[in-house]
Amino acid sequence: MGTIAKLPLRTLVVFGITTAVLASCGDEKTDTVKADKDSAVTPWRGWSHYSIKPGDTLERYGHELISNTSYYLGPKGTVAPISNGMNCQNCHVEGGTIPWGNNYSAVVSTYPKLRARSGQIETVSKRVNDCFERSLNGKALDTNSREMKAIIAYLHWVGDEVPKGESPAGSGILDLPYLERAADPAKGKSVYIASCQTCHGANGEGQPKPDGSGYVYPPLWGPHSYNDGAGLFRLSRFAGYVKANMPFLQATYDHPVLTDAEAWDVAAFVNSQPRPKKDISQDWPDISKKPIDHPFGPFSDGFGEEQHKFGPFKPIKEARDAAKKSVSR
Repeated sequence: MGTIAKLPLRTLVVFGITTAVLASCGDEKTDTVKADKDSAVTPWRGWSHYSIKPGDTLERYGHELISNTSYYLGPKGTVAPISNGMNCQNCHVEGGTIPWGNNYSAVVSTYPKLRARSGQIETVSKRVNDCFERSLNGKALDTNSREMKAIIAYLHWVGDEVPKGESPAGSGILDLPYLERAADPAKGKSVYIASCQTCHGANGEGQPKPDGSGYVYPPLWGPHSYNDGAGLFRLSRFAGYVKANMPFLQATYDHPVLTDAEAWDVAAFVNSQPRPKKDISQDWPDISKKPIDHPFGPFSDGFGEEQHKFGPFKPIKEARDAAKKSVSR
């Protein structure tokens, strides 16, 4: 793939984000994202898969696997029945190429790396299999399979211009400011009914494709959704993803539809619903490294599971910051 041939399109200027205090429709004011011409940065945006060269068959197959995972690897998969029927693209918008759309920009540039969740150095293939086992509630791919090689080739194609060790602006998921209160599942239910139910169903079941090969809109809870070991089971990850991308085809990172409070609350509602369980007993061998919103104990900071799951998160952060300062003295 020619990096030079790609370069001109990637130089399109997209204005960066700042936070502005706007009135929410709830009980407080929340920060929300907007374009700001006075603080211009260029969030990373990936190339359309149509730019994959005709001869790059492995990269092309990798994109196909990301887009139509269920067809190949779902319950009735033509290659192997190892996942829950969702597609990778259900969580990684447009093949992992959109700013703050849970994109793949920094995967190749930052792996292999030490991850606190496993306490080990992880490769790209380990990261891919984490998604299969958690977000797709399935089984790991054979790392020597053509499918794993194709997915990794596609990830290289997506992130080949990102310098090693760097995560560009717009990578991953948007970090939302913490609320002053706990996220509220009851308020989130109202948001869900108003803004999410049309696509994802009254019971979070999603909308299956007529041929049974996957979903038009993925299930957000229930037996065919992500399990409780997935990244989106953390409220900050789900809320940030929703804020920048949902409702689908309406919201973008620079023109969001929901307020920050609505995003946090709907995350609390969705992640309060039943879903598959995963054995996470080997996760976070150093419990002091657990994220503030990791919902399962034990914890080293003295706060309980309820607050770690729903917040308020600011007191936890402040206590951790104070402990770090005390140690550094």
